[in-house]
Amino acid sequence: MTMRDCIAAARISGPTPTADGTSLLEFCFRPDDPTFAGHFPTRPVLPGVFQLEMARLAAEAVLHCPLVLREITKAKFLRPIIPAETVRVQLKLVEKPDTIQARASFTVTGRPAGEAILELARHS
Repeated sequence: MTMRDCIAAARISGPTPTADGTSLLEFCFRPDDPTFAGHFPTRPVLPGVFQLEMARLAAEAVLHCPLVLREITKAKFLRPIIPAETVRVQLKLVEKPDTIQARASFTVTGRPAGEAILELARHS
């Protein structure tokens, strides 16, 4: 199973547009998800790279087109995300002349879990 497959299987809602121009998506990774295998055996946590890929895939879902990562401008992980927690991703997209900036904030039970700013480009 690929990272993309794991994230797609974990998506439980969204994208849902909001009045402030952002989109909301929710994900929940099952405890038996291969994502957690070996990361870490006694206390499984969602790898940070999954949060970054969740933001990219969320942008693809909002824009309905494939996107490639050009740059990670910011990646801040504020708390571990453990199996069976619902992760809410709030995504703000800003189209620029040659890139799309994706600003993602991750929350679990209303508390900040991480934030990321990605520079993306449409994949032709």
